Amino acid sequence: MSKLVLLRHGQSQWNLENRFTGWVDVPLSPRGEQEAREAGEKLKGTQFDLAFTSVLQRAITTLEIVLSVTGQTDLEAVRDKALNERHYGSLQGKNKAEIGEQFGQDQLKIWRRSFDVPPPKDVTDLNPEGISESLKDTAARTLPYFESHILPEAVGGKNIIVAAHGNSLRSIVMMLDGLSEDQVLELNIPTGVPLVYDYEGDTIKERLYL
Repeated sequence: MSKLVLLRHGQSQWNLENRFTGWVDVPLSPRGEQEAREAGEKLKGTQFDLAFTSVLQRAITTLEIVLSVTGQTDLEAVRDKALNERHYGSLQGKNKAEIGEQFGQDQLKIWRRSFDVPPPKDVTDLNPEGISESLKDTAARTLPYFESHILPEAVGGKNIIVAAHGNSLRSIVMMLDGLSEDQVLELNIPTGVPLVYDYEGDTIKERLYL
């Protein structure tokens, strides 16, 4: 039996401020650091063989705190931007409530929760390259990496932890749980709460939040 642990980073400073974060490299809030410590306490009984994270500091720091609490600071994590959060385009840095007031709640929900509609791609200081991603776009970069670098290791019997982001993890859970495009829109992955898949060979025997 092996374990695949998916962990959304602890609360970031912009989560706290209700801002769209995306690829902006903001740190954890004090609460986020505490969430990471609590996740580490829950995972103390698991010895990890491999660790993966994005290249954004809120995920990296979360993983470092967890591994420190579990006594596995010698485990070197693989970092890859394929696991980065969804890019929120020109919404990055903006307050979600203010965007709702400006464009309406229906439009805000479409930009936040639709499967294949990306936010505006306008060039801004926080989006100089004019990038923007839908959840579908995020899955298109996250899943090939997950399927080639992470899943085979879990199926092969290794214990793995992946510290990443709400939308990159949503795309992974969508695949693992066989969710439809409509079902994944209702999926919310909380910050700092380990989601554990127990594998026996290539079969998921149990799935639970700790």
